[in-house]
Amino acid sequence: MLAQFTGPTVMILIVATVLSMLVGDLADGLIILVIIAASGALGFWQEHSAGRTIDALLVRVRVEVEVLRDGREISVPAESIVPADVVVLRAGDIVPADATVLNAHDLLVDESVLTGEPFPVEKAAAAELFAGTNVASGTATACVSRTGPDTRFGALATDLAGQDVVTGFERGLTRFGLLLVRAMIVLVSAIFVVNLVLDRPLIVSVLFSLALAVGLTPQLLPAIVAVSLSIGARRMAAERVIVKRLDAIEDFGTMTVLCTDKTGTLTAGAVRLDDAYDPDGRRSPHVLHLARLNAGLQRGYPNPLDAAVLSGAPRPDPGLLLGEVPYDFHRKRLSVLVRDDDGALLVTKGALEGVLAVCTTADGGRPLHVVEDEVRRRFAELSADGYRVLGVAVKPLPGRTTATVDDEAGMTLAGLLAFHDPAKEGAAEAIADLAGLGISVRLITGDNRLAAEHVARQVGLPGPVVTGAEIDALDDAGLAALAAGTAVFAEVQPLHKRRLVAAFRGGGTTVGFLGDGINDAPALHAADVGISVDNAADVAKQAAAIVLLDKNLAVIADGVRLGRRTFANTLKYVRVTISANFGNVLSMAAAAAFLPFLPMLPRQILLLNFLSDIPATTIAGDSVDAEQLRRPSAWDIAGIRNFMVVFGLLSTTFDVATFVTLRMGFGADEQLFHTGWFIESTATELAVMLVLRTAKPFYRSRPGRALLVTSAAIVVVTVALPYTSLAAPLGLEPPPALLLGALAALTMLYVAANELAKRRFPLTA
Repeated sequence: MLAQFTGPTVMILIVATVLSMLVGDLADGLIILVIIAASGALGFWQEHSAGRTIDALLVRVRVEVEVLRDGREISVPAESIVPADVVVLRAGDIVPADATVLNAHDLLVDESVLTGEPFPVEKAAAAELFAGTNVASGTATACVSRTGPDTRFGALATDLAGQDVVTGFERGLTRFGLLLVRAMIVLVSAIFVVNLVLDRPLIVSVLFSLALAVGLTPQLLPAIVAVSLSIGARRMAAERVIVKRLDAIEDFGTMTVLCTDKTGTLTAGAVRLDDAYDPDGRRSPHVLHLARLNAGLQRGYPNPLDAAVLSGAPRPDPGLLLGEVPYDFHRKRLSVLVRDDDGALLVTKGALEGVLAVCTTADGGRPLHVVEDEVRRRFAELSADGYRVLGVAVKPLPGRTTATVDDEAGMTLAGLLAFHDPAKEGAAEAIADLAGLGISVRLITGDNRLAAEHVARQVGLPGPVVTGAEIDALDDAGLAALAAGTAVFAEVQPLHKRRLVAAFRGGGTTVGFLGDGINDAPALHAADVGISVDNAADVAKQAAAIVLLDKNLAVIADGVRLGRRTFANTLKYVRVTISANFGNVLSMAAAAAFLPFLPMLPRQILLLNFLSDIPATTIAGDSVDAEQLRRPSAWDIAGIRNFMVVFGLLSTTFDVATFVTLRMGFGADEQLFHTGWFIESTATELAVMLVLRTAKPFYRSRPGRALLVTSAAIVVVTVALPYTSLAAPLGLEPPPALLLGALAALTMLYVAANELAKRRFPLTA
């Protein structure tokens, strides 16, 4: 509420009004203060309602943490963690507070958010964990020591909050504000000087000039922006898109490149284990048994491949597990040490290249080279048919109760696993739909190039495929040049994803990145718009600005349209209001120089501004022409400036025509002149909103119902005011019917002139 009245222009106006009341103009001052209070209350109500809407939406995607309370493990919101809580951490979890590890199992923590180091750090009992970091692999329990701003991450966030880190949307608003300041200083100062030269009272001249300054400034812009974004967020939520950071809506609408993974977006996401094979290509129940031991006993982040391996089969006895070497994105494999008849057996599962790299023999005791060519040939065939292929290897470790990465050597290749995840129905159509919106889709996956190429071909993404190894061989400039013409990237690691996002952004595009895994967090942070899903790893969901409740490219296309609609409606208010206000100030300047009285009283200026802002609060829900949604929109300050000047001058031309009509046609004295121009100014500002809200002829573009109804209602109120008991306090009087007819004719001519002008100066986003 206080923020509505703390702008410098409004504060100066309030002070000047109080001074005028002290020197005797009590009634005029009270009226001005009432109008200021009403404007502030309107802005407060709009922004407060918008904030409540967003708070309700964010509850749906908040990050929760597992804690031990009263001997039970329960989920609680991350922000409710308190010192002495014992948190349970697993792969993919965000560390919610600074804490001390009580016990850990193969715990690796990604601390890059604090240190910038890309490789996870191993943690054991008594080690310190820091808020904002995330678990890369393993499990742990930890006792919370510090929360919120008392944590190391909290101190860093507080420090960064004082720095100028702004979004593209905020930069646009700032540039627009500077444009207004320059125009306001020049015009208002000139009018103030003119009034002094004409020997008008100082206080009256100050109030008149300040009222003009308030009139020039679109006071409800913060509220309009907040309401537009919150309505956009609510509509996007109805389309199963949750916006965590409102200013991301603008970036979402201007997105021109969308980077996405494969599983669940381009493919069905229902991964199925097709079969298990021995090194000779025969179906093998033994390899399937080993795979189930590995998938069922590992304690890291659950994944679709392990779920597919375990589908329809009982989980192995947890008592079989002796040790684990968690998965990481460098090795691309995971190992478990299990009890067997000979004591202990290390079972490894992972990307075939990573598994072959630690094998020296194959099933049956044969040297690996004897079967390797056949294994690679079968791998290529399966991959080319769209299968994802993993390798399984074993190594006896009799007498051992733990295992380390060093044990992954001299292993025996047991066989292959082939998983099938067909192309998603409608994915090709969704990619074409996004292309129609000016958005190119880029597939970035850790899968092998053959499988990636197969899926890309099915959904209509062109080749060739670029691999992670090829990315490593390029510097940043070379990668940017290559990435610009490449749609498919395979065999990539997390840092490759971040480099690719930076490469696309370096080309001047607005980049969205869709990911849901632990390895996607760096790229989500680097993108203009980080997009995740509600069942993603906590670290991915936390890094994203937008969370999908349905992992579907069609949902993104719908969200982009809504984002563009939201931004288009914000620009409607900005362009129409600033051009109308600019025209009014120019008209005031012209009238003040030649009339023997003020062209409009300060209270009338503020009331005019207040009344015209009421329909503007509904602009957020206005309909938008389909043509405006086909391409990205962005702040164009030069375009807004030109729009302001052209249509502001047109407004001034008709204002001068109104002056001539009032003075020469009807011989209007001061009070009738004020009344006539007050009615004409309000009517034309509301009418021109309906004309300039669309690039089409206004009668071919249907406005939102709320905008139409409130505009009509305010016109009725404006015309009726001079006939009510409020007329005298406001300095108005009942105008003759003939004058109302003349003002109506001028308004219709003004509408026609604007319709013609916008064809000469087409509206652009």
